[in-house]
Amino acid sequence: MQNVVAINAAARDSIVAAQATSDEMLLASIADGNRTAMHILYSRHNVRVYRFILRIVRDTTMAEDLVSQVFLDVWRTARQFEGRSQVSTWLLSIARFKALTSLRQRRFEDIDQDEVLEIADQADTPESSLERASTSEILRACVAKLSPAHREIINLVYYHEKSVEEVGAIIGIPQSTVKTRMFYARKQLAELLRCAGIDTLAA
Repeated sequence: MQNVVAINAAARDSIVAAQATSDEMLLASIADGNRTAMHILYSRHNVRVYRFILRIVRDTTMAEDLVSQVFLDVWRTARQFEGRSQVSTWLLSIARFKALTSLRQRRFEDIDQDEVLEIADQADTPESSLERASTSEILRACVAKLSPAHREIINLVYYHEKSVEEVGAIIGIPQSTVKTRMFYARKQLAELLRCAGIDTLAA
């Protein structure tokens, strides 16, 4: 019995230690060939990377394949991460490049965006999940009416909580351009939401 308790305690300590490890620390371990660190990083970010890619390519099979490619690149190029941005920003930059490259290489069909929002994200709180569920259908319809450039800004800022600096790094545009696109995207989306019966757009 004592052995079981000791094993459970060790497992619990291992989980806590993994959760306390920063993404940057994980990347350093991955650069040294640590597969456990790779698994932890993957488990933290694969859902968000998948959702991000899926909103671009709108093809579930392609999105799944691209997620694998993203994390394979991480495994191969972890040493190249210079820490000038958050790891999540770096991951989305890789994901965006691969998604846009794939779109140029093959044609795709639209999918029901319900599939994107129904994917569980362990980082969601019950409150945020409930709030998103109550307005997701209207929001999807309104976002779909935005231009591709404005949809991308809304996606990164609202779904991935990226700053202006981070969005600029991911897309590869100046921060001033991000601010301009964000201004017009918010303005247009707020108007679309008002017409749909939603008075405010959450910041």
